[in-house]
Amino acid sequence: MSLREDINFSLWCDFIERDFLENKFQDIIKDEVIHGATSNPAIFASSISNSVAYKQQLDMLQANEAKRIYEELAITDIKRAADLLEDLHENDENDGFISIEVDPTLCDDAQGTIEEGMRLNATIGHDNVMIKVPATKAGYEAMKALTTAGINVNATLIFSVEQAVECAKALDAGIKASNKDTKAVISVFVSRFDRLCDKDLVAKGLESGKLGIMNAVKCYHEVEKFKNANIRTLFASTGVKGDELVSTYYVDNLLYPNSINTAPLNTIEDWIIHGKKTASKIITENECDEYFSLLSEKGIKMDKVYETLLIDGLDAFKVSFEDLLAKLKH
Repeated sequence: MSLREDINFSLWCDFIERDFLENKFQDIIKDEVIHGATSNPAIFASSISNSVAYKQQLDMLQANEAKRIYEELAITDIKRAADLLEDLHENDENDGFISIEVDPTLCDDAQGTIEEGMRLNATIGHDNVMIKVPATKAGYEAMKALTTAGINVNATLIFSVEQAVECAKALDAGIKASNKDTKAVISVFVSRFDRLCDKDLVAKGLESGKLGIMNAVKCYHEVEKFKNANIRTLFASTGVKGDELVSTYYVDNLLYPNSINTAPLNTIEDWIIHGKKTASKIITENECDEYFSLLSEKGIKMDKVYETLLIDGLDAFKVSFEDLLAKLKH
């Protein structure tokens, strides 16, 4: 029995690029390796800037403002991905999704996020699309409004347990108010904790490569308490940088029931060959609490870590988006 059938675990691909959609993407769907996909402003910035596949459409759109050009390019890819994932979605309404993120500069504008999310959803016109919304105070309001309107939502840039809980509250309320089979995922970022904190943790005699997973599992337990089958935890930022950890580390250790892992393409390719294919031993909530108590005793201020990661994450997406817009007109 597969992990998908056994524990309702899904692997999604955190990558979108036009040539990829017409080739490798279809292969890994057909081979039942992945069951969905995600995108973000940084991914589109890289794809559009580095692939000649966009040149013809980009040239044709030059009369438009930069954001309109970006949306036309991105929406074309999202529609194509949605078409390719449609059979998966029809067979299992929890899977077969593709996500598109709202303009990251709207992260503190609830009404602007709601309006853009509704517009993107209507323009794309597929049932298997999720509108990606950052987990800010304005984002929580937008998540509730969008799910109430029956729009599937991917809550993103979640680092803290507080963010995970606030997202779950907003999404749970919105889904229940929608009277539809609206779906949502709560994207908890993992590897960035270890890249930021490992040196400090090792200097204090603590294990490296552990904080990201322990934090993600703590968030997972909080989301599961809502017992809403239409909301799943999605483990994001699961690519490994450097050689200290095996490339599939953040997938192998988070094969949890009712969860999703969205991984970069190279991580997925390595996982196909070398990765673990059995469910992970679930770290208990008590084990998580004991770990974070230890961090506190060692002087690790998690509130500061959460704040730094969220600010850096929001800023990185804004910079990628603004840099891309600046390059689209020529």
